[in-house]
Amino acid sequence: MKPHSPVWARIVDYFGPSILRENEEIDRRRLGEIVFSDPQKRAWLNHLIHPLVLEEKKKLIARLRKEGRYKIYVSEAALTIEAGYHHFYDKLVVTYCPSEIQLARLMKRDKIDATLAQKKIASQMPVEEKLRYADYLIDTSGDFQNTIEQTERVYRHLLLDYYLKQAELAFPKKK
Repeated sequence: MKPHSPVWARIVDYFGPSILRENEEIDRRRLGEIVFSDPQKRAWLNHLIHPLVLEEKKKLIARLRKEGRYKIYVSEAALTIEAGYHHFYDKLVVTYCPSEIQLARLMKRDKIDATLAQKKIASQMPVEEKLRYADYLIDTSGDFQNTIEQTERVYRHLLLDYYLKQAELAFPKKK
């Protein structure tokens, strides 16, 4: 969404110049207020952005493969399941915490009020439903050290999954 890029132009054309800062960057807070108050506008923006994000991820993965610089690839994407892109990944890790903690953290991180934070949360799939898609879970409701320990444990499992997949490719089961 860099100023004057094709995507930027489409977004500004659709939402109008009121979403721009003085330096012509898109004011994400202003855009968020609009899209989290209007499901049709949010759907339009998601339909524009999600395929482009996935295409960039594919390009990055292709480059990393070519360079031989990876064993596993981890991608942070809050709307992976909602966008229907969860099948693109071998494994899905879902992070979660109780709704009151999620609300407080979102308000603090984005410096927004509870109303907008609740709209943002409501625009996503309920956490309970996301959990059903997960291969691994990380409960972020504890302290930071606890989250790090869970993340390291999941990473070790992902590495094991990678090595098992490589072994299956090298020694396929006979039918």
